Amino acid sequence: MSEEKLGFFERLKNGLTKTRNNIVSSIDSVFNGFKTIDDDFYEELEEILVMGDIGIKAAEQIIMELKKEVKQRHIKEPVDCRDILIDSIKEQMKVNQDAYAFENVTSVVLVVGVNGVGKTTTIGKLASIYKSQGKKVLIAAADTFRAAASEQLEEWAKRAEVDIITGKEGSDPASVIFDAVNAAKARKIDILLCDTAGRLHNKKNLMEELKKIGRIIEREFPEAHKESLVVLDGATGQNALMQAREFKNATDITGIVLTKMDGTAKGGIAVAIQSELQVPVKYIGVGEKINDLQKFDPNDFVDALFDRSHEKE
Repeated sequence: MSEEKLGFFERLKNGLTKTRNNIVSSIDSVFNGFKTIDDDFYEELEEILVMGDIGIKAAEQIIMELKKEVKQRHIKEPVDCRDILIDSIKEQMKVNQDAYAFENVTSVVLVVGVNGVGKTTTIGKLASIYKSQGKKVLIAAADTFRAAASEQLEEWAKRAEVDIITGKEGSDPASVIFDAVNAAKARKIDILLCDTAGRLHNKKNLMEELKKIGRIIEREFPEAHKESLVVLDGATGQNALMQAREFKNATDITGIVLTKMDGTAKGGIAVAIQSELQVPVKYIGVGEKINDLQKFDPNDFVDALFDRSHEKE
């Protein structure tokens, strides 16, 4: 593993300490506390998973997979179930091979999320990631309703060394997208990152706004790949899952960015979101620095959660 990725793994592992204390220590006490594998053993494990923000659906799938493997392998000792459980959790979080295909074609990436989840920061970090891959990147600051949103995004654009298209505060977000799309075509941009208004309190307006933006992109830039990422604050647990559901109802979400995973006790929500919504977590953030956002690796995430750092050396 590269030094940069190993460093990120260590930050992720440290960030998940509270989640580990919340879930993993309880799971290990079941493995070590039970003498036999019976219904009570499975029920206890499932309850811990649900209470640890992994969610009912994901917990049921994980336990079902565990039961199947225990039966097939004729396992008798509860402690021998630990690795099977870990593999089952990884299975729930698999990301398809083509999840990042958009990075290698001309793409318009719509970034949605409520205010306060780290949306602006995420766009800046994504711009930096794509720029480091040698891509020509442009940012569209279409969150025109939040005071200082454009200024914050301009600061991130400077850090990432990419261009930005802005509009006046309170102007029509769709007009900013229109200008940005045409600029992207003229400048032969590889990836256009579009910030959008972070409002969920009036879902009808949000849906209409996103539809309008979608129509402009479709009309003006039909040859571009469309990607829609929802940014969620991992520290909010089930609330993040609810937000993801709302945005999925409002627009065609293709991926999730989980932020603020450093120091949260609710890291299990990463499993729940992917399992319940069938939308992959594509990026994960563990801090404020520009390189603190990385592609999501389910193996690394679960190994960090269960502190299997010895396997990464």
